[in-house]
Amino acid sequence: MQDSAYIIFIAFACIWILIGAAAVIALLKSNNQELRFGTWGLIVAIPIIVPFIFVLVYQVARPFIGQHFL
Repeated sequence: MQDSAYIIFIAFACIWILIGAAAVIALLKSNNQELRFGTWGLIVAIPIIVPFIFVLVYQVARPFIGQHFL
C-alpha cells in the first residue's frame, strides 16, 4: 500500500506521454504530411526511451531480485 502514490504518479505520467504522442501525430496529420522517422529522430528518441524502459523494468523486477539474491 506504500507504493500506491507512486503507481498513481506513473500511471498519470504514462497517460500524459500518450496524449503528447497523439497530439504530435494529430498535428502532423492535419497538414497531410507523412509520418517519417529519420536517422536524427532515432538519435534523439533512443537515448530518451531506453533508460526510461530500463528503469521501469528494473523497478518491476527489483522485489524478485531481492528475494532470490539477498
